[in-house]
Formats: sequence, C-alpha cells, structure tokens
Amino acid sequence: MTDSAKRATIVGLGTYVPPRVVTNDDFSKTVETSDEWITQMTGIKERHFVDGDTASSDLAALAGKVALERAGVDPPDVDMVLVATSTPDMFFPCTACLAQDKVGAKNAFAYDVSAGCSGFIYGLVIAHQFIAAGTIETALVIGAETLSRFADMTDRNTCVLFGDGAGAAVVQGCDAPRGLLAYHLGGDGKLGDLLKFPAGGTKMPASHETVDARLHYIKMNGRQVYANAVKAMSDSTLRVLEKAGLSGADVDLFFPHQANIRIMEAVAERARLPMEKVFVNIDRYGNTSAASIPIALDEAVTQGRLTEGMLIGMVAFGTGFTWGAALMRW
Repeated sequence: MTDSAKRATIVGLGTYVPPRVVTNDDFSKTVETSDEWITQMTGIKERHFVDGDTASSDLAALAGKVALERAGVDPPDVDMVLVATSTPDMFFPCTACLAQDKVGAKNAFAYDVSAGCSGFIYGLVIAHQFIAAGTIETALVIGAETLSRFADMTDRNTCVLFGDGAGAAVVQGCDAPRGLLAYHLGGDGKLGDLLKFPAGGTKMPASHETVDARLHYIKMNGRQVYANAVKAMSDSTLRVLEKAGLSGADVDLFFPHQANIRIMEAVAERARLPMEKVFVNIDRYGNTSAASIPIALDEAVTQGRLTEGMLIGMVAFGTGFTWGAALMRW
C-alpha cells in the first residue's frame, strides 16, 4: 500500500453471544471427559450455544447493529457487508445477504467469506482493498458462527472445543499513520482433509448413508491441526512484522485466533511476544472460529486495554487450510 492510499481502520465494534452457557462440567455428563482435562488441554472453561432456530445470520445482525450504533453509522450508509462464516444459514442465499436485510443496510452489496477461522482477517483485508481503491467508504465486516450445530456431541475430542457467537466491525478509510499497516495471507489446500465437514456438498450430497455415517459433523485430526496451526500462525506473524519493518517488541497488544491456549502460547513465544501482551478470552467462549478475533477486539476496547494509538497484531489459522496476519495502528 502507498502512503497516499486510504487505509482501512475499525471505527466501531459489536459482539453478540447467545445467552446459553455450556460448561466443561456439562460435557462431563455426556462424554468421557472432565473440566480438568479440557482446561489443561485447551484453556476452555465454558462456551455459548444457540437455542431453538437461531441461525448465524441472526447472530451476525445482532452484532452488526451494535457495531453500527457505536460507529454512528446509519445502516443505509453501509456500502458492503461481508460475513465470514463456516456455518452459513444455508447454501444460498448467502448469510451476508440475510444479515444485510436484518441490519437494514439496504444500499450495500453483500457476500460471504469462506476462509474458516481466518475469515475475519480475510474480510478485513478485502474491505481494505475496496476502500484503498476508492470503491467504497464503509464496510461492515462480521465473523459469525453457530458451530454447535455441526459439532458431534459424541466426539469428546471436538465437541468441547467450539462455541457460538458473532463479532462485527465497521470499517472505513483513514490516513496514515492510523489503520491497517501490513498484512499477510496464505493457504494450503493439500491439508484440507485434516479439518473438514465431509457431507452435504456436491462431492457427497446428503443421503441416509451420510447421515448414518455421521458425516454431517466436524471431523478433525487434532494433532496435525495443532502442529500446522503453530507453524503457520508463527510464520505469518513474523512475515507481517517484517513487511512493516517492526518486531514483536513494537506490538502493544496481540490478538491470536482463540483456538487453543497452547497454540497461542507457542505463537507468542516464537514471535517474542510476552503473554502479558496477548489477549486471551478462550476460557469463556471456546473456539468461535471467524468470530473470535472481532469478539476479542471488542472486549479489549470495553475493558480499556485497547486504546487509540496502540499497535495491534492479529493472526488466525483455519480450515482450508488458510491463515493470515495483520498489523493495525488503532
């Protein structure tokens, strides 16, 4: 990016998580696990699950409305709505269009970003490109997930990991030195089988056989996902710092995807970032995929930990595999 181009910056944040809280002890009643084991292995203590017919677009719209109100932006003034999700309401129409209608952004174009847990960073970079090109002025970028709908509640290795929720950001242009300073995106489709939702698409349409085989649930090779996540997130963080001519010591607050506390600790160590600079809320939300970073950003602002002028880092890794990192001057 050039100094003359507008940079994307976040001018308003919003979060919505469903009120139902599911604790580790709740899981210990249905699968062979314990609060001690889950906490030690993941850092998760509880997570939020949707009830009834609540869908990802509902969570997205509720978070989006809060973000727009805080930013002082009227919904009709939004030019673009992006929803990053791995758990859409349906194949089509896209979740972004459903959320666009629910927030009243009647003048915006809308589409989904399918990049797994990296989706919010991908969406932020996409919004930046439109803003820098002068095509739009205001974007609403949302990460929204209802992962409990697709977690196999008989598989103790996966069901305890995920939570539902949405985080939204109103993104507009700004002049240097604020805004998005640098970013790095990556992917490797060869590793896609390590974390997938096998059935329901064109390769394996829904049938009695796929349902009986429990193929409509998240399948994950946890050990391999862990190893690849640490490497990709660490490398991406180091690359984005190099692009910006900075080091871990320059970062004031770091927002890794909240997937596993041990992954976050390993990434912070490799980037030479003390854990005091790492924002952690996985204990209360679990892995909310594309929603995790915007939820964390919103909490950091609310708690007074994230203030104007701070340099923040963001990094994520998700199914695909995809990964990405970004640096922003708040």
